[in-house]
Amino acid sequence: MTITVTTPALLFPAISLFMLAFTNRFLSLGSRVRALHDNFRQTNEESTRQQIDNLRKRIYMIRNMQGLGVMSMFTCVLSMICLFENWQIAGEIMFGLSLALLLASLWISFLEIRISVNALAILLSDIEKG
Repeated sequence: MTITVTTPALLFPAISLFMLAFTNRFLSLGSRVRALHDNFRQTNEESTRQQIDNLRKRIYMIRNMQGLGVMSMFTCVLSMICLFENWQIAGEIMFGLSLALLLASLWISFLEIRISVNALAILLSDIEKG
């Protein structure tokens, strides 16, 4: 099966949307960290410290998701260049690598969502105590 330049081009909208979603997650976590930091300095509560630890993990995961997304876009562009220059095998390898990087980014996204559910569980248990 031979791919053409238009095949990798199909990934651009998907990768761009994922990058936008990852950036929005990062920005919302940043504001949440600032709020929790202020709360922790005032109250020194254990549940706030647990939330901060949880957010730290999620921030690193989002950084990795974004990095893999950028590398996926980069290899997708390289794939298009190779295919445009009629370097079929190199273009197919780059496209496969682009898909693998995107898949890895999505896997980390899935794991990050699971951790965010744990963060909500911490808040709910804190509400139940109070």
